[in-house]
Amino acid sequence: MTIVVERPGLHTTVQDLGRPGHQHEGVPVGGAMDDVALRVANLLVGNAPGAAALEATLAAPVLRFERTTRIALAGADLGWTVDGRPVAPWRSVVVPARGVVAAGQPRTGCRGYLAVVGGLEVPVVMGSRATYAPATMGGLHGRALRAGDLLPLARDMNQPRGVGRMVVPSVRPGYGDVVRLVLARHAELLSPASRARLLDAPFRVSAHSDRMGVRLETEGAPLALETRLEPLSAGVAMGTVQLPAGGAPIILMADRPTTGGYPRLGEVATVDLPVVAQLRPGDRVRFTPVSLAEAQRLYLARERELALLARVLDASS
Repeated sequence: MTIVVERPGLHTTVQDLGRPGHQHEGVPVGGAMDDVALRVANLLVGNAPGAAALEATLAAPVLRFERTTRIALAGADLGWTVDGRPVAPWRSVVVPARGVVAAGQPRTGCRGYLAVVGGLEVPVVMGSRATYAPATMGGLHGRALRAGDLLPLARDMNQPRGVGRMVVPSVRPGYGDVVRLVLARHAELLSPASRARLLDAPFRVSAHSDRMGVRLETEGAPLALETRLEPLSAGVAMGTVQLPAGGAPIILMADRPTTGGYPRLGEVATVDLPVVAQLRPGDRVRFTPVSLAEAQRLYLARERELALLARVLDASS
């Protein structure tokens, strides 16, 4: 059983939760940009949270299903349709045999996720099915989808799981334009004016943003350190905010390098990484400070909500 890719969309890749444990070998973690959306989509069809699914960016693909199956949509509202009928994200639906899943005009967000019951059966590379395109690794031939591709599905795809389910708004990520930032010591080296702009002024998302990082443009003068600083390269994480020489911050994301040598202004609270993943070019975003303890509390609270959702959905299957 396969899915036929009739049109690939702007940038659609197979993603899961990535390949941790290999950064010391120079291999990025990668995986879904919005891991909450991927996990919820999988839960809605009864998959393990980290099963391989599709991540569509801005313009979704057109997919034809050979046989009746169940899918779930989450993340950005890309104007999804099933055989021409609109389907909102954060729910599961049945796609009939020869049915076509497509998308119209994107409404909100940047990245939408499509999970199929049983998951996508692309090869496992270093413990993950995630696509890391810069190294032609994982996913379907290590690249974004192309017209004519065939996506293999797991054999248990006909199990009657996740039909007609949806997730209430209170459990969904709170996408918006404010991101909480745990400040790093290099932020103290900013000039007073730059320090104020970091936490008070909006930044515009650059069109040069990608899965490696969300590049930000300043509305006024670029951010500047009071003294020149060339720190040694050190490990970076998803959400690390670096300041290159030009003074425009970069929020490192899923396909980030394993180390970085730019000054580090802070770390985006993990609970707000889905917000960053859903920013479009031209969007504005603001940073607001948060303590490490509060960031950890928010993360644990979200994980408890997702664990409860998993139990509820499992009980209802």
